[in-house]
Amino acid sequence: MASLLKASSNVFLSEKLPFLSRSKTRQGVVPKKVTFRSAPVTLSLSTSTGTVEHDPISNSPDIAIPIMVNGCAGKMGKSVIQAADFAGLHVVPVSFDAEKNSGQTVELCGKKILVHGPSDRERILASVFQEYPNLIVVDYTVPAAVNDNAELYGKVGVPFVMGTTGGDRDQLYKTVEESKVYAVISPQMGKQVVAFLAAMEIMAEQFPGAFSGYSLQVMESHQAGKLDTSGTAKAIISCFQKLGVSFDMDQIQMIRDPKQQVEMVGVPEEHLSGHAFHLYHLTSPDQTVSFEFQHNVCGRSIYAEGTVDAVLFLAKKVKLKADKRIYNMIDVLREGNMR
Repeated sequence: MASLLKASSNVFLSEKLPFLSRSKTRQGVVPKKVTFRSAPVTLSLSTSTGTVEHDPISNSPDIAIPIMVNGCAGKMGKSVIQAADFAGLHVVPVSFDAEKNSGQTVELCGKKILVHGPSDRERILASVFQEYPNLIVVDYTVPAAVNDNAELYGKVGVPFVMGTTGGDRDQLYKTVEESKVYAVISPQMGKQVVAFLAAMEIMAEQFPGAFSGYSLQVMESHQAGKLDTSGTAKAIISCFQKLGVSFDMDQIQMIRDPKQQVEMVGVPEEHLSGHAFHLYHLTSPDQTVSFEFQHNVCGRSIYAEGTVDAVLFLAKKVKLKADKRIYNMIDVLREGNMR
């Protein structure tokens, strides 16, 4: 993780941002390459992630926590299995996913994980929970399955970490509250990105209206398979709105075309299948001052490692029978190093 903070002003007197359309199209054509250069005021968080590098702690009494990774046939699910295995957690050999993946066997880290379809979810989950009473479920399925899966986890009574974005989030929280099951719910599992978001929330709380009158342009680029708008982008935009910026969520420029991502955004080709680039550009009413916030992630291990920390955190809360039942990644961060 590298961070950069630079400041100056009055250098964007006439320059426009060619790569961010001011129209309300969510996925417009970007005219030329986004260089992600140093901006007048830039907070740049750039992470390139490959293999998980945490040291395993085999002698920890909590490290053999059994986890069930639903959506394990997907790239994020596989990354979580690798991180969990490296950390010494016990990945149970069953999972459920979309019907198209039913019957598949995912072989990873010396394990063979049988994938079941939606019709078998309740039976399989109840059986696994009975066999592993300390089970924690990790969900990296699809947005359309978020609410149904959460209802199932609550019905069976199994604690879970919801890393899947999308779905009806208000209903999701209502479901968990009513079921009284323990859960970590976060649209962003990368701890460092969450820390940046927390800093933005503190700024918005302490300095409301500080950017009144400023215009905002937002670009987010993710792998083509990500169907929904970035939850992180929405959270950051909410902070800017509290700071006085007028911006509608449908003004977010989503980039999912691989050619645009390489030629215009600058995503390395080897990370087209897994990346998260975000750019937020603020301009003063007279266009003499600009602020730019940028955070780029290549790969998935930052999220996988954060997910493992969330599992360890949640297992601790369950063991302590904590009064609070619903947590997010900021709670995980406040707990400190989980390993």
